[in-house]
Amino acid sequence: MKKKLATLEEALEPIRSGCTLAIGGSLLRRQPNAAMRALIRRGIGDLTVLTWANTTAIDLLSAAGAVRRWEGIYAGMFSLGLAPNFRRGVESGRIEVRDFSETAMVARLRAAGQGLPSLPIKTLFGSDIALKNPEQIREYACPISGERLLAVAAAKADFTIIHGYVGDEFGNVQWPIVRDSDDVDQMMAAAAERLIVTVEKIIPHDAVKRRPALTYIPGFQVEAIVEVPYGAHPSAVDGFYDEDEAHLADYLASSGTEAGARAYLRDFVHGAPTHEDYLAKVGGLAALAALDVAREEGGR
Repeated sequence: MKKKLATLEEALEPIRSGCTLAIGGSLLRRQPNAAMRALIRRGIGDLTVLTWANTTAIDLLSAAGAVRRWEGIYAGMFSLGLAPNFRRGVESGRIEVRDFSETAMVARLRAAGQGLPSLPIKTLFGSDIALKNPEQIREYACPISGERLLAVAAAKADFTIIHGYVGDEFGNVQWPIVRDSDDVDQMMAAAAERLIVTVEKIIPHDAVKRRPALTYIPGFQVEAIVEVPYGAHPSAVDGFYDEDEAHLADYLASSGTEAGARAYLRDFVHGAPTHEDYLAKVGGLAALAALDVAREEGGR
């Protein structure tokens, strides 16, 4: 088996401005924020971004002016309200938006995973979503039954970035035993052309072999895997740590204005050349351990 272990910089090096980027995670969980900060530091921009229900990752990219177009089911800050930088980008016309329902986005990911240009759905009939996106959603008659259907275009991305739980050096990524079920990361991984995964911890391959049923992304799908502890901060990783509510509150307060957002990026992105520097700026591992769910349950 080919070893896929890399540094964050090595894993992200092939990504260029102008590409289409799919980002994993759901709401305030497993947002690949360390990877987003690294892309911003490199000056990557003009991105078309595909997401499921995204929060901090899309808002960080929007704060940096890196997003040209967004396609997904939701962009906001979940229980904390709207995503201020994303909203400003949309309202100013800098960010073009294509909304999809959950069923439509699932169909798009399944189409990409099966190597198909599109898949049929019915759920967008009667919705303005289809009317406002004729290039990716088109009505047609089923050639077998004659039934009216809508074809939704496959969610094709040049690169996909997902933040996972644990994985081995060969790229096999495992879920914890207890996990939430409203995610499409596995589907997004199957749809990926080039998949980069950051994980909380690299574990021995023997540990993966002992519990193979926990592997939800097999190594053959993965181009590079990177160990990035607290790589989703300030969002959460279920089973590992909760979101950092204090940091999120400061982030939202800063992002109330463009000047404040630039100051945040200066301090916590450009002013922290590595992920380790970022962790130090937000208090270090000792402070972050207070967020640790496993610690509360008897040890990480």
